[in-house]
Amino acid sequence: MSRQKELIKLKRSDSRRRYGLLFDKVSSILFEADLQEINFEKNTDEYDPEAATILPRLTLANSVDDVALIVYEEFCKWFGNDEAGSISQYLEVAEQIWKVWRVFNLRHV
Repeated sequence: MSRQKELIKLKRSDSRRRYGLLFDKVSSILFEADLQEINFEKNTDEYDPEAATILPRLTLANSVDDVALIVYEEFCKWFGNDEAGSISQYLEVAEQIWKVWRVFNLRHV
């Protein structure tokens, strides 16, 4: 396994351990929205790497717009700027992530 793949797997594992159910919810939101059209209905963990890099950045978010920017930037990193599309397509996903993030924070204050 390449060093980069090992790091991605480790980051995903750490994120899943740190965020628990929130990790699964964010990954599921991304999977359902399937903004990159990689959901083939059986690979439900397809967006786990993106969830793992989005979650730590949510501590900096103060609004749905902030979440949209975070998700958009992470998708640009993972898929490239051209494939990521425009930030406007991330607003619905950002709203869903913002809701679960706020619930998570209320429980972990």
